[in-house]
Amino acid sequence: MSAAVGPFPYKLVATDLDGTLLRPDDTVSARTREALAAVTAAGAAHIVVTGRAVPWTRHILDELDYDGLAVCGQGAQVYHAGEHRLLTSVTLDRQLAGLALAKIEAEVGPLLLAASRDGLDGEVLVGPGYRVHEGPLPYLPIKDAGDLWSAPLNKVYVQHPTLSDDELAEVAARVAGGLVGVTMAGAGIVELLPLGLSKATGLSLAARRLGMKAADTIAFGDMPNDVPMFAWSSYGVAMDNAHAELKAVADEVTSSNEEDGIAVVLERLLG
Repeated sequence: MSAAVGPFPYKLVATDLDGTLLRPDDTVSARTREALAAVTAAGAAHIVVTGRAVPWTRHILDELDYDGLAVCGQGAQVYHAGEHRLLTSVTLDRQLAGLALAKIEAEVGPLLLAASRDGLDGEVLVGPGYRVHEGPLPYLPIKDAGDLWSAPLNKVYVQHPTLSDDELAEVAARVAGGLVGVTMAGAGIVELLPLGLSKATGLSLAARRLGMKAADTIAFGDMPNDVPMFAWSSYGVAMDNAHAELKAVADEVTSSNEEDGIAVVLERLLG
């Protein structure tokens, strides 16, 4: 554990969004807001680290009056929320992604596809049959999955008609893990990423911009895509609603995202 900043023992608090900072209705509780305000008043920085690309994250940060750095797109993007500016962006090699998909489909049959385009206003394109979570996040349906490849991408989303998310992620990593990164970010969300990219990659870049290190960092998350962030951080806290894979590597399991799990831990550390 790093030296205390005022009464709080970490300089950086990294929080995932969905299933972690956000409640199921996509809001942040007053208690959690107050706890985060208290740690920033004590001298720490709060940084959002999410699998969502910037276009799907920006409105939430604006509603929170969040003006710091955010890591988006599974680490692909470092975004300055206060300036509405993209500082860094990593794109997926579309040729390698196509080869990876071919290898996966040779193993399990046809996949259902979607993709996130690069940039501040990059659309999420959804191919035929891909199951989209209903809600406010915008997406663009396309009739021909070949259209996914027409512009630079941050990631490709894959689904299978019968395999579970865990089963699909396992197969994808096994047969195509030398070409792309594979992660599971939520129910129905298995992603193909640039090889070597993770939330830890983006968080380390953002932390360096803030003059902070892994030893300064406490991280909160709920899904397997948070495993690299926990490995990089000094202390990892899984929510009670977290996937078993993340709980297995967490230093602590707190209450669920519905029960102010982040605030429970921060309040205790603040004493």
